[in-house]
Amino acid sequence: MKLGIDASNPNHANLKGSLWMMAAMITFAVEDALVKAVSETHPVGQVLILFGFGGAILFAIVARSQGQSLLNRDVLSKTMYIRVVFEVVGRLFYVLALALTPLSSTTAILQATPLIVVLGAAVLFGEKVGWRRWTAILIGLLGVLIILRPTTDSFSALSLLAVIGTIGFAARDLASRAAPLSLSTSILGFYGFVAIIIAGLLFSVWDEKSFTWLDGRSVLYFLGAILMGACAYAALMKAMRSGDVSAVTPFRYSRLLFGIALGMTVFGEEPDMMMLLGCGIVVTSGLFILWRGKAVTENVDLL
Repeated sequence: MKLGIDASNPNHANLKGSLWMMAAMITFAVEDALVKAVSETHPVGQVLILFGFGGAILFAIVARSQGQSLLNRDVLSKTMYIRVVFEVVGRLFYVLALALTPLSSTTAILQATPLIVVLGAAVLFGEKVGWRRWTAILIGLLGVLIILRPTTDSFSALSLLAVIGTIGFAARDLASRAAPLSLSTSILGFYGFVAIIIAGLLFSVWDEKSFTWLDGRSVLYFLGAILMGACAYAALMKAMRSGDVSAVTPFRYSRLLFGIALGMTVFGEEPDMMMLLGCGIVVTSGLFILWRGKAVTENVDLL
């Protein structure tokens, strides 16, 4: 009897994608903390450029070691152009949010990404999303509004940076789903980090801040962030290409736990009850979407 995961079985494919997603979220949370730490002493544009170069070089080495060409016809496809644009938007605004706002709140807002991805998958890819999951999406977005609190004195316009970054990431993930299958994870990762370089250059021109020399600690932070970012990126691309988007993406919420924990232990942040309430609503909505996705799949299998 042959053991292992049967890739042709939708449930097994969803399990595989979910495990990849959890691995991606753990490493992304560590990357966020390192990027925030180095952004406290160096301009955001410099952080993006160095981070992008490090990741691009790493993925280029992996791609070439596997005999893959960095330049081919599919790289110039319309989907890849769209993906690069949204990668630039997502990375730029999210790193700005990390640098200027608390890690815990930035991570919390990012948890709306699965809701946007599921919505996009239904509209663009025709994935079946019933009224229960549509309701969960709307409730989840309400949770984001509770985190933002736009009508209260505690609202900060800087939190909108994380919102824009979240939209950019969701659109990038959807473009990754639609990218040509001939493009490997390494190729997608390479061009993803090239997009981060572009984001850093654009922001540096606008920001007009001089780059600063790196000390030993900053070098370690950069190397750690690059390594964690590359591993997380590869795991995310694997996740988005395994199973149904609506079943895999809710596991992004594991990043929330690690982000809040790192914010509290490393940066001394203290999330208030309203933010925790909003997080709870968003996570509950995402878990419900996951449950409904499994229920739909199981019902179809019985037909």
